[in-house]
Parts: sequence; C-alpha cells; structure tokens
Amino acid sequence: MKSKITYLFFLTLSLFPYAVTAGDNVSPSANGAYVYIISPADGETVGQTVTVKFGLAGMGVSPAGLDKANTGHHHLLIDADSLPAAGVPMGKDVKHFGGGQTETTIELPKGKHTLQLVMGNYLHIPHEPPVVSEKITIYVK
Repeated sequence: MKSKITYLFFLTLSLFPYAVTAGDNVSPSANGAYVYIISPADGETVGQTVTVKFGLAGMGVSPAGLDKANTGHHHLLIDADSLPAAGVPMGKDVKHFGGGQTETTIELPKGKHTLQLVMGNYLHIPHEPPVVSEKITIYVK
C-alpha cells in the first residue's frame, strides 16, 4: 500500500508543471477601470521629441514585481497593428514602464504615428479583461 501511495505522490508531482500555465498569472482588472493618453491629443502635430502622459482611472499604478490587487503598470504601443497576446507577458514590441512611470519622452521620426496604452500586471501580463486605451494618431513634423 505504501509503495502505491508513493507512486501516486510522485506521479502527481511529475504532472504538476503541466497544470500550471501562464493564464494562472493573469490578474483581474477592476470593474470600470480605464487607461487613456492625457497628451498628446489625438490628431495633434508634434515635434520629433514627444512627451506622452498616461492617465488611469479605477485602478492604481504599481511597479512590476509587486503583486497588489487592482494595480498594474503602463505599456506603450507605438505604431502597433495589434494588441499584445492575452495571458502571456508583453514582449519587446511594447515599451515597458515597470517602475510605475506615468509619462515618458520618446523620439519619433517625421510622419504619422499611432500610440496606445495597455496596463500590465506585476508580471507584464495584460489584465483580464484588458485595460487598453483608445489608439490615437499623431503627426510628427
């Protein structure tokens, strides 16, 4: 009997890693939470050095690595065709603000660009449901 229990114990442990997925690290977003770009304004013409100010309502800002309910940190998408994948950490295709920053200054080439914010949890994973700003368009002169 003891060997059967030992076998089942080790079988369970060997299968455990397959039961844990990235989806287990998704944080719920607060009801009614939303993120937005304070500036620049949609359609605005700006210089090549652009200060982007982030806004957030209904949740708090906290740095990456701090697992605290109803908080997260900003990620900026520049000229992105799609949103980051759900349930996995955002990659190099977004600018991370894991220190809890609420603004940044970026350099952009002349032309038309889009900006969009996505909140990420302590592991850079988008919340569920995602907290995503409207995509704005700016023109760099």
